[in-house]
Amino acid sequence: MSDVKPYEPVWPAQSRELRVRGLTYHLLCWGDLAQATAEQPLLVMVHGWMDVAASFQFMVDALRQQPGWGNRPIVALDWRGFGGTTPPPGTDCYFFADYLGDLDAILDALSPGQPVDLLGHSMGGNVVMLYAGVRSQRIRKLVNLEGFGMPATTPDEAPERYIKWLDELKEPVRLKDYATQAEVGKRLQGNNPRLRDSFALWLAGHWAREEGGRWVINADAAHKRPQPFLYRVEEVRAFLARISCPVLFVEGAETLYFLFFGGKYDRDEFLSRVALVPDFRMRTLSDAGHMLHHDQPEALAACLADFLTPAGA
Repeated sequence: MSDVKPYEPVWPAQSRELRVRGLTYHLLCWGDLAQATAEQPLLVMVHGWMDVAASFQFMVDALRQQPGWGNRPIVALDWRGFGGTTPPPGTDCYFFADYLGDLDAILDALSPGQPVDLLGHSMGGNVVMLYAGVRSQRIRKLVNLEGFGMPATTPDEAPERYIKWLDELKEPVRLKDYATQAEVGKRLQGNNPRLRDSFALWLAGHWAREEGGRWVINADAAHKRPQPFLYRVEEVRAFLARISCPVLFVEGAETLYFLFFGGKYDRDEFLSRVALVPDFRMRTLSDAGHMLHHDQPEALAACLADFLTPAGA
């Protein structure tokens, strides 16, 4: 990457801090949040595991070129313990319900009087789907990017899950560091070979920071420890059936997501779950994998604009 220049955002974001549930949350803002209206509400975006808010920059630049999106207010957040958001003091692991609690408080602070459009990727997609099951009135429209959920579990798995959790709490955990920003970019491309060189180099400067002559990942290492709680699919189905806002699910045609579960969870099972959502539609982007907002930001932006832009706008 020695001859590669980092991507230059067309519409750079402004950083903002917000106190939420005792934490200092870091937000990236595009446009004036006060300009949100009922017809063009604030778009709130939440990232996936081991990612950051800046991950959406490429998509935002493409979305800004869509009709009606030149000044629409958009905000993306760094989840607790990721990016610029502080981890809770003394944290040795993270619990999924806290993401919903944080999101609820953030929406109350940013858009107390009207619903928002809400978008989540991967883990963030799973968060927003559950959130919509209990707070649909806070959402005008919902977008889920590859938040497929997890394999079902059975109660007999619980003891071993707790044993594993207790054992791992005793073990030190750390994230690998890197010699250069370019090396971080190569690491990102190792996860996603479709990631353009300029995107990788720019994103590396947000995914990691220089510290003591090394590049350190902007994430609390405690995220690597598993949660002890089971994924109770019966509860998930109950959440999905309660979603009353329109939902758009976007997947990459080349996603490898289900391969990680060795046959324990497949796309057919996912489709049987989301069939419970009353107003659900699905789009597939060609030449895109799990990180579809990196692989095809322009195509994704067109898809989002089609779903989120009010008729006649």
